[in-house]
Parts: sequence; C-alpha cells; structure tokens
Amino acid sequence: MRVKDTLNLGKTKFKMRGNLPVKEVERQKAWEENRVYEQRQKLNEGKPSFVLHDGPPYANGDIHMGHAMNKISKDIIVRYKSMTGYRAPYVPGWDTHGLPIEQKLTQAGYDRKKMSTNDFRKLCQEYAMKQVQRQMDEFKRLGVSGDWDHPYLTLQHEFEAAEVRVFGAFAKRGLIYKGKKPVYWSWSSESALAEAEVEYHDVTSPSAFYGEKVIDGKGVLEDDNTFMVVWTTTPWTIPASEGITVDADFDYAVVQPEDDERKFVIASELLEKDEGLFGWKNVKIVKTVKGRDMEGILAEHPFDHSRKLLTMLGDFVTLDAGTGLVHTAPGYGEDDFNIGRKYGLDIFAPVDDRGYLTKESGEDFAGVFYEDANKIALDKLKKAGLLLDYMPLNHSYPFDWRTKKPIIFRATPQWFASVDKIKDDILNAIEDVTFYPDWGKVRLSNMIKNRGDWVISRQRVWGVPLPIFYGEDGEVIITQETIDHVADLFAKYGSDVWFEREPKDLLPDGFTSEHSPNGKFTKENDIMDVWFDSGSSHQGVLAARPELTYPADMYLEGSDQYRGWFNSSLITSVAVSNKAPYKSIVSQGFTLDGKGHKMSKSLGNTIAPIDIIKKMGAEIVRLWVTSVDTSADVRVSQENFVKISDAYKKIRNTMRFLLANTSDFDPKTNAVAFDEMESQDQYMTVLLNKFLGEARDSFEQYDFLTFYKKFLNFVTTDLSAFYLDMAKDIVYIDKKDGHKRRSMQTVMYHAVTTLTKLMTPVLPHTAEEIWGFLKEPEDFVQLTNIPKPQHFDNEADILEEWTKFMTYRDDVLKVLEEARDAKEIGKASEASLTIYATTEVKDLFESLNVDLATVLLVSQLTVKDFTDAPDNATKFDSDGLALLVEPAKGKTCERCRLVRTDVGSDSDYPTFCHSCAEIVRSEFPETVAEGFEAK
Repeated sequence: MRVKDTLNLGKTKFKMRGNLPVKEVERQKAWEENRVYEQRQKLNEGKPSFVLHDGPPYANGDIHMGHAMNKISKDIIVRYKSMTGYRAPYVPGWDTHGLPIEQKLTQAGYDRKKMSTNDFRKLCQEYAMKQVQRQMDEFKRLGVSGDWDHPYLTLQHEFEAAEVRVFGAFAKRGLIYKGKKPVYWSWSSESALAEAEVEYHDVTSPSAFYGEKVIDGKGVLEDDNTFMVVWTTTPWTIPASEGITVDADFDYAVVQPEDDERKFVIASELLEKDEGLFGWKNVKIVKTVKGRDMEGILAEHPFDHSRKLLTMLGDFVTLDAGTGLVHTAPGYGEDDFNIGRKYGLDIFAPVDDRGYLTKESGEDFAGVFYEDANKIALDKLKKAGLLLDYMPLNHSYPFDWRTKKPIIFRATPQWFASVDKIKDDILNAIEDVTFYPDWGKVRLSNMIKNRGDWVISRQRVWGVPLPIFYGEDGEVIITQETIDHVADLFAKYGSDVWFEREPKDLLPDGFTSEHSPNGKFTKENDIMDVWFDSGSSHQGVLAARPELTYPADMYLEGSDQYRGWFNSSLITSVAVSNKAPYKSIVSQGFTLDGKGHKMSKSLGNTIAPIDIIKKMGAEIVRLWVTSVDTSADVRVSQENFVKISDAYKKIRNTMRFLLANTSDFDPKTNAVAFDEMESQDQYMTVLLNKFLGEARDSFEQYDFLTFYKKFLNFVTTDLSAFYLDMAKDIVYIDKKDGHKRRSMQTVMYHAVTTLTKLMTPVLPHTAEEIWGFLKEPEDFVQLTNIPKPQHFDNEADILEEWTKFMTYRDDVLKVLEEARDAKEIGKASEASLTIYATTEVKDLFESLNVDLATVLLVSQLTVKDFTDAPDNATKFDSDGLALLVEPAKGKTCERCRLVRTDVGSDSDYPTFCHSCAEIVRSEFPETVAEGFEAK
C-alpha cells in the first residue's frame, strides 16, 4: 500500500474536458429517443401554465447569432418555468410566405410571369419547407427544447384559415377599406411595403429651388410677373405637381433682385440664407404677406402651362431648409396626399410598378427610370429660366429591407386596415402588458399613436390571398358567409384553392348578390401582408392549440419588433377580441460585430452559431447569451467565446471536484442534519440557499446577466476559492466516515445537485452529464424541479458572523501572499500564523467554533491580544487585527502535507503527524505490520 492510498482522494469518470461538439449530439439524440420534452409536459399537467409564444423567424437561410440569442433566451425561460411549477409548452414557428422566397426562386432561374400561379406557389412551398427543416436542425443543435414534431407554419392550412377569420373580424368592425393613397412602394420588389418592411439609410439627393409663375394672385400677388420660389428634394416628381403648400402663420416676402424684372415669393426668415444661394444682389422687399393670405392663389405648372397649381395651407412646412413653399404632389407623399385630399386635388402618380415614369408624365419623361428623371427635370427648369439653384442634399431615406434598394412613395389602389378607428382600444390594451425593459411600453405606445392605417395588400402571389370578391358592378363583397366559407376551404385545401378555382367555386353554394344579377363574380388577386400572417398567430396558434393559452404570457423578440410583430399582433388581437395577445413583452437588442458594426455577409464580419458549435459546443453559445446584456445591442467576437469557454471550464472543473469528492457519499445514509453540521458547513449551506434565491430572482426577472455573474461568482469564489480549497484538508485526510468529512460531503452533495438543477436552463447538456453521476432517482435532470431556498432559524446570525470573518480572512490572505513574495514561506501550509485580535474579534472567532488553521489553510495558528502585537506584525487597525506570518516549526507530515511538531511521535508511523497516525491505524490497521511501499 502506498501512503496516497490512505487518503480519500475522490475519483470520478466525469471528464475535465467535455468534448462538447461530439457529446452534445449524443445527448440530444437520447433526449429525442426518450421523449424528454413530452415527459416534462406530462409531469406538469394540471399545473399553472406559462406560454411563451414563439415569434416566427423567416424561413430563409442559415440561422445567425441574433437567431441563436433569441431562441436560447426563450429556451432558458421555458426550461426554468418548466422546472419551477409551471406547465410551459413551447411550440416553435416559422414565417413561410413572402417576397424573399419568390426572389430566391427568381435567382434560381424561375420566371414567375411565365409560369402558372399554382406552379410557382408549389415551388415556393417546397423551398420554404426545406428552409424550415434546415433552420429547425440548427435550432435543435443549440439544445432548444420544444414540440419540434408539431411546429406552426404560416403556410399550414389551419393557420391560413385562422388568418382569413382574423381578416373577417376586421371587416365585421368596418375596418377594411380600399383606397388610393401613397404607400411605401418597392420598385425592386414590385409591391407595396408595410412600415416594418422599411429601413433607413443616408443618401444624397438633388435639392432644387425653382420658380412657379403666379397666374391668379387673387389680389394679393401680381399676376404673370411674380414667381413662387418652391423647393423639392425629388425633382422627378415635378410632373405630378398639383400645388404649393405654405404655412398660414409664416411671413412671406415678395422680393425683387437687382437686374431682374421678376418678383419672387419666399419665406422672410429664409431670405437672407437663400439670396446668397441664388446669387441675388441688392434684393428689394416689395411687401410682406402672411401665408394665410396666399391661400387659393394659382400658379402655372412649370412643364405643362395648361395645368394650374393651387396654393394651400399646411402644417408640415418648416423653416429648417428650403424656401417655406413646398412643391406638392398628392400621389407621391403622405403629407401631400392628405392636404391634396383636403383641397380636392387629383391624386396623380404617373410611375409604374418598376419605377419608370409613364406617358402621363409628359413625353420627355415617358419610359424613364425615376432616378434618371431628376436630371431631365432640372434641365427643363434650367432651360425655362426657372431654376434658381440646385445642390446635393444628404438625408435619411427609406429602403426596402429585403432588396436594400431605395423605395418611392406612390399612390396606388390598395387595401387598408384602419388603425385610427381602434387606436384608443389598442392603447388601452397596452396598459395591461408588462414590459422588460420597462421603456418598451412608451416605445410601443408612441408607435401606435403615430401609426397610420395599415396597407395590407401585396401585389405578389406567395401568400394568403385577400378573401374579397367583386360583383358585376364592381362592388366589393365581404360578408360573414363568404369569410366563413373561404376559411373552411383553406382549412381543407389550403390557400392554393383560391388560385385553382373560379370565383363562383369559391363562394358558398347558391350564393347570390344584388351586385351580380347574372351570378357572375370576380375575385381579388392581391395577397395579404406577411405581417398580417405572423400577426394572426395568436388565433392560428395560441387560440387554436389546446395546450396553449390566449393571450400568451410572453412574447420575446428583438427591439425592431416594436414596429413589427409586437405591433401587428397587437392590432389584430384588439380587432378580434379587444385585448393584447400577450401579458408581457421582453425585447432584446441586435447582435453586432466586435467593433459595434452591423453583421453582414458582404462585410465578412459575421460569426455563424454553427461554426462556434462545431469548434466549442452549443453550451458555449448558450452560456454566452447569459453573459451579455441582451436588452441592449450586443457585440459579438471570437474573443467573447474564448472567454466564455474559460468560464465554462471553471464551472466544469468545480463540478468535477464536487462529484469526485462525493463519489463515496450516499445522501440517504451519510447525510448530516443542518443542526449537527460543522460551523463552516452551516455557513456554506446558508450561503448556497441565499445564492439559490438570488439566482431564481434573476430568472424571474429574465435578467440572465445577473444570473451569470452570481452563478460564476458562487462557483469560483464562494465554492472553489474558499470552501473547496479548505475542504481538501478534511475530505482527503479525515476518516472516511468521520463526522467532519460527512458534514462537508453533505454540503458538497447538496451544492452539486442544486447547482446542476439550477444550470439546466442554461447548460442542459452539461447538467445532464453531471446528473448521470449523482445518486438521484430521475433519469434526466430536466425532469426534476429547481428547489426553493431553505431557511434556518439562525441563518441571519450565521451570515453576519461569517461575513465579518471573511473580512479578516482577506487580511490573512494578503499577508500570506506578501510572505510568499518575500520568500519567507512557500505555500500557506508552511506558515505559522499569529493573530493579534481585539476582544471583539476573539469573541467572534470563538463563536464560530471552527478550526481557524484549517479554514485559513495554515499549519499552525495562535490567537493573542491585539495589544501584544509586535512591531513586525502587519496591523489592520480598522479591523482590530494584527497578523504575523512565520515559517511553521516542525516537520512536514508525509500524509497531510502540513507542518507539525508531532511528526514521528508514533513509532509505527515515523513520517506521519499524530492525527494522521491515528486515522491510518484505525482505517488501515494492516499498515502497522506491512508498512508502505517505497516511493
């Protein structure tokens, strides 16, 4: 027998290296084979429910780091709720309709316009389903638990049917109408866009100042010789100009520059700035008029002298730039449209779906792309002597978020859902929602307050068609009967049926209408906005599936969804049931690169989750999610994951130590009751439960970052650097069944089981690996519950006393470190420590009832009065403490490696201290006669 064989050196097959990329896959296979998710749901039957409704990602391409952060965050919450008394089902979903899929097929060589609609839609569906499977595999590889066998897809028949019924609810409340008004028009997509499909970029546009001749001054301005100085940043829209807008309260100067017979009208406040731009000299102010006095004045269109431009009063004119007189084309802008409608102007938008001006713009512009028309317009103004100045203007401009191309505002006939009519109801519904962070409430409320009516029609084919019919006289037909019938057809056949059948075959049998005396009908060809798709998921999923609840307890998505899914879901839900679809909203920031730039494949600064998983494992990505403040934008770099990998190793190694040193511990027979524990073990038990409560609080507030910090601190500082460091001198050295050892093992086992359960929402693969080494009845840790903190009668006193002691321990560690640096000692175990303490401090030491030398890791320790401290002692006056470190006297015990004066006192064990000799004689009596093997 060797001396080391007499030590209780813990053994475990739990490896120091996790080999996560390989082992995670094996573990996930076991979860699937054993239907662990389904087992958890069965265990939670009858418990209060918590439903986190999955916002559907778009089915296109591999997942990115933003997807990973989103899905892992949801998984952490769902797993935590499932392990703390809630029935928490999770149904993943996908957004499967829309333009990006059409574009992918176009890029693959398919020409939609040369195919039947149904054939093209079938290709879209095939593509979408492949993308769903691709992303599903990647989400599952992240360790996300859920009902993967029954996800929801917006292309599913029952979902499409529910969406039609949501549309019917809008129609029943009189919220659906068709109108011609400017919408965001993507010429690159050939479709209208919703606000949520628009992003803004800085652009440079030609800014033009030009004159429009007054032909009827209404007695306020002279005819034929006076020109209104108008400003525009879109010269290509001048052919559609119908008027000039001024502010009623602004002062406008009628001026005449030197050497110019003409008079010009310009806002008085902008005259000084603009006259320099125009090169005017010695400008004479003829008179000043109020904007309101110019209402009704007519000017001549600069390109078509037969057209008259009306001067109108509007509140959108500013003095920040320009002239105070705004070129107004009602077919090309929301403000222009609203004032044009107020004054009864034509809504004129002579541009086609692809952004080319039509012949109605005039022969110089017909067939010209709108951006190229800017130069033509400027040249015509210059030739007519009307162009006063032009210059490049840098400003923010809307782009199609998918094609990354600029859009235009274009008045086209579109279907709208009225938001204004139910805006108060929507805002009231927000009052019942809890927001994380709380600023989300103001953000969503403001977006609803400022939101216009919703353009729900799209001129595409891959989506859910608008269930609208037309009579022979062109009258719109939307009735409860037609809605229900179409919904039933979609539930049975899917929305393809709309494109496969004639209108009469989509209507109820025997359907008649006064608008079609001959029984002939037509149908709408536009599809619904994809935000109407996903925004209807509260009916297509939450209200439809028996295991879910409507409203959901939570929606969790990126902060861009305040104008996206949070927004559209809220509007549709209020239209259907006058309540929000969610009880709470958690919003997260965006993932950026290490320098704070947006990640983009074209920039080469992306980090794919699958690459990190293959190299380090999904656990590293999951732990990373908890280590960042997800409520704000998050920077992602390879260095982040290296640091997280180091943190993971610390956690893993600590858990390995705990497993190794409880391998011979049976919690049923060896556990020591709290009241019978050693003092330091009581303290660690109280500290563990305090941490457990704080960790649960962090989860309850969805504050993963606080959880991460507290978890890592408890594992590395409270456990590893203090308790477990001290524990070695007991669990290794003491008798196998000694009280001190079993007391400490009780704490260790309680710690390892508690920590394993607590880490399961974050590190489920590692938690399950650990669980296999514990003596617990459940096959999977996911089928256990996270415990609630235990409380003890004297816990407050224990915490207070030990907290004070830990301050003194810090002082000791400091002087030991200084002694090592000075080469006075090697390790702490070679030190003899004398503590000179005040009465108060000595009383504290006595009350702890603990072996101070063991706790402070030194071989010898003496406590004396503070007043006896010699000059060479290090004093900590504020703590009432002085410390003196000296080399310990005696020899080093071969077994415990502590320096003792009684080494060799037992002749049978000449290299052991007295304590070790007694333990070995008791535990291994054969060694008295046989001795030990030579080293």
